[in-house]
Parts: sequence; C-alpha cells; structure tokens
Amino acid sequence: MPVTCEVRYRIDPDRMSEFEAYAHIWTELIERHGGMHHGYFLPGKRPDEASVSFAGQGSDGAHDIAIALFTFADEAAYAQYREQVAKDPDGIAANARFRDDPPFVSYERMFLTPLPRRG
Repeated sequence: MPVTCEVRYRIDPDRMSEFEAYAHIWTELIERHGGMHHGYFLPGKRPDEASVSFAGQGSDGAHDIAIALFTFADEAAYAQYREQVAKDPDGIAANARFRDDPPFVSYERMFLTPLPRRG
C-alpha cells in the first residue's frame, strides 16, 4: 500500500522566498530517496466566478496555507527514506538551516489512503 503524506504549512507571506527555497530542497531530497513529490501548492487567487458548491456548508480557506504532497511505494520505502535523509549531507544541512528559524509558522501532516476507483 502506498504511503502518501500531505503536509499543510501555515506560512508567513513576508518569508515566501525562504519557504520556496525550503520547498525546493525537500522536493529534491524526497525524490532522491525514492519518493514521488507531487509538488508544493501555494495560496492563489480565487477565480472571479468561483463559488462554493454547498452554500452554508463551504467557505474559502485561509490565504496563508501552503500544501506539500508526496508518496512512497510503501511503508518500507518511507522508512528507508527517513533513515537515508537523516544521513544525507543535504538533508543534514537543510535541517540545520531551518531548525531554529523555519520559514513557516506551523505545520501539520496527514497520511492519506486513496479511495479505490469503481470499475
């Protein structure tokens, strides 16, 4: 079963260039160590004609959220990535660079399971 992770960051708009540097580094590290990175998604402008489909239930989200989404083939591949990136000189440097002053306010992560498609 694939391991897909979504990381949702609350970003500081004044530090966008630093967040973009962070995103590029981690995209490369994940792909280097066997993952498929689906990208980082930054806040964007809502299209003028966009409205929520279920009035009273839906709303526009916060404008300071960025999302990363990546997948590993299975739990063993994800565990191997975690082990390898901790030893990778670029992973060590990235953690040192951002540990005490990350370019985001907070983050949360979720592990996702795909809903099987109907035949």
